Formats: sequence, structure tokens, C-alpha cells
Amino acid sequence: MKIIITGACAVSARSVVRSLKISKKFCDATFVGWDMATTLYGLYEGLFDRVYKVPAVSEPHYKEVVEQILEKEKPDAVIVVPEVEVLYWANNHFDIPCLLPPVDFCKLAISKEKVFRTLSPYGLVPKNRQVHRNDILDDKFASPLGYPVWIRDASAGTASGKGSFKADNLAELQAWVQINTGIDEFQLSQFLPGGNYGVFMIFDSGRLRKLAIAERIEYIMSKVAVSGITGNTSKGRLLNDERIKKTALQAIEILCKETNTVMNGLVVCDMKADENGVPFVTEINIRHVAFSSSFANAGFNISEFQLLLALNRGDEISPEIEMTFPPNNLILRDVDGLPIYLKDYRPILEGEFIEKNE
Repeated sequence: MKIIITGACAVSARSVVRSLKISKKFCDATFVGWDMATTLYGLYEGLFDRVYKVPAVSEPHYKEVVEQILEKEKPDAVIVVPEVEVLYWANNHFDIPCLLPPVDFCKLAISKEKVFRTLSPYGLVPKNRQVHRNDILDDKFASPLGYPVWIRDASAGTASGKGSFKADNLAELQAWVQINTGIDEFQLSQFLPGGNYGVFMIFDSGRLRKLAIAERIEYIMSKVAVSGITGNTSKGRLLNDERIKKTALQAIEILCKETNTVMNGLVVCDMKADENGVPFVTEINIRHVAFSSSFANAGFNISEFQLLLALNRGDEISPEIEMTFPPNNLILRDVDGLPIYLKDYRPILEGEFIEKNE
């Protein structure tokens, strides 16, 4: 068995490989990756059997290069991870097993502005406005949502908290825009102080096969980001929450209706709660996020489920849609270490010690 995973140097793709390496069904597979290779660590980490350098999907010779790799490697399946690449593959035929959302769904979901516009009438997203940087830099600009207000990059496919910041006044808002010189379109939205969630969902021809919820509590190197959000979680937990689940599924149903599509593949609905704990959709990811291997460590291997469906082996997937997670579980991640899953976490007291796990 040989599997190609794209975006191989990024955190999310590496999380997918780790998940499959602990799968009893795919642990003996050969894992080949490709990436633009701007993050060198992933090239030399040794997680993949080999990693190819490829051009960006926006380059005219992208398809030629990857088709040459596919012809050479002859993989059994491909898992596409970066969002812009998911959109490209959904819109261009490759003769290889690969589970992807419908192209029209991808085109809508990849745009934060379109997602918010579609879901706003249903009350599923925070109050928001799309604003050009020049408008914000005008001293006469008045925030349509008041303050505090959340600002972030509105570009399609952005990740890792790019351009995100809580502004308490116009001076902070303008300073943030001036610092982020590479962003022209910003999204202003209602500031939500509650929990931060990611809802993983896998569909097979309109049927929900698996769903799992993770909460982001703290972020790696959060002190280096003014917003406190770097996009990579350092502390989190796995949840079972009916209200979060219902909101995420409703959002996907609405987007499918808007695009006249039948949902297929993997999506991750990011959500943030208000001061009363009411969850709102903040974006729809058409890709894995870094929590994938943490679910696998807990015994719920989303990457395995996705690959089985891609290979038309869905009958090997267990029937339950969710796994019940222990109430005191904890996910720990750090820059120089693999994610750690603690099934029953209890804070350590002064004078106590933690023994090495054998």
C-alpha cells in the first residue's frame, strides 16, 4: 500500500501521517509526500518515506509535475490537505482514489466572506463586516460593530490566525492594519470571548459517517502573537457537546443547500462561543487541522476513516458516529515534541512528581 499526502511539510499533513502510522490497517504503508518545501523541517524530519518538491497550485505547470509523480509512484490513494489544493483537485480530475468535498461547496467554503454571508440569516455566525485596509486607515472610519472588535485576514484559504487581533479602539485597529502590510481585505467581526472549537466531520455521499469535537485552550508561543493566537494549539481537549455538534451540522447543511451539492469528504467547522457559551461558526475548513493525530491517539482515527472511504472500503468502518471522550482528557503540544494525549488529567501539586511512562 502506498499513500501520497500533499502539503507534506505543514503541521496538518504531518498529523495525518502520524495518525495513519498508528492505524492497524495502514501502519505498514509507504507514505510519500509533496510540498512547495518552504518549511524545511518537514523535508528532513523523516516522517515520510520521501517528499517531493512541487510548484504552487497557482503555477501553470503544477498539474504536469504532480501527474509525473503520480505516474512514477503509482499510489493507491491520495489525501489532499492544503485548502487551495483541495479546491484544485475538486475542480480537476485525477485518476486516483481521493475523497474530496464537491467543488461548488469548496468554492464557497474557502471564502470567509461568502461563508459569513450565507450563514448570517440563520444567526450562525458573529456579526461581521468586510472592510478594505484603506477604509480602516481613514481617520473618519467608525467601526460598524463598535469595540472591542475582532479583525482578521479575509483572504481565501488563510490559516494559523493570520491577521487576527482584538482591537479596543480605532488607534489599535489602524496600527494593526499598518503592521499587516500584505493584507488588503480584512474581516471585522463581533468579539467572542468564549471557547474555541473545531468540529471534524466526514461525509460519504451525503451521509455523516464520523464527527469529533476538539477545544483549543492555549496556543504554542502565544506570547509572540499580539492576538495570543498562533494557529497551533498547545493545550486542548476532546469534547462531546450536542449544541456545538448541532450548529456545525446545520452550517454544513445550509452551505450544501446554497451550492446544490451533496456533502462528501472531510470538513472542519471552526467555532467560537460568546460570553453565554453560544457557539458561532467562524470558518469552514476543507482540510485537516492539527488535532487529527490527537483524535487518533485517543482511539478515533479520522485519517483512517477518510482513507478507507477513499479506497471504497467504507464497510470496514465501525458504525458509531462519535466516540465518548473522558471528561478530564487533555491534549498537550509543544514546538519540539509530539502531541501528548492524557486520558485522565489532574493538575500536579507542589511536592508531587510525574513518573516516566515506560
